[in-house]
Amino acid sequence: MNASLINRKWTELQADTAKRFEMEKPDIKVMLFLIGVQELGKGPMKFSKRQKEELMHIATCRLFSAMGFYELDGLDQDGWPHWRLIKPIPNYTLLEQELIIKSLIIDYFDDIS
Repeated sequence: MNASLINRKWTELQADTAKRFEMEKPDIKVMLFLIGVQELGKGPMKFSKRQKEELMHIATCRLFSAMGFYELDGLDQDGWPHWRLIKPIPNYTLLEQELIIKSLIIDYFDDIS
């Protein structure tokens, strides 16, 4: 996908997500949090600040697993997924990082819908 297509689809996904969850337009961090909650699979619940950060990490690992960087290692005793780094993630520029993450988020929501 090229940058303009990614950004157009990203804007559409933000609008759809905002409408669905009755929230303001979500940024990348909010989208990562939502993916983390989905991947945890426990439904809506209260999370501590640390758990929210862990949910965003789970989402990042899940997204980058589609590119072969991470592999699911299993669940801990509380049912939280743990990922193993398979190969180092290249040093992308900030713009490249943002576009890749947006593209992976778009693909994730396309796959689950």
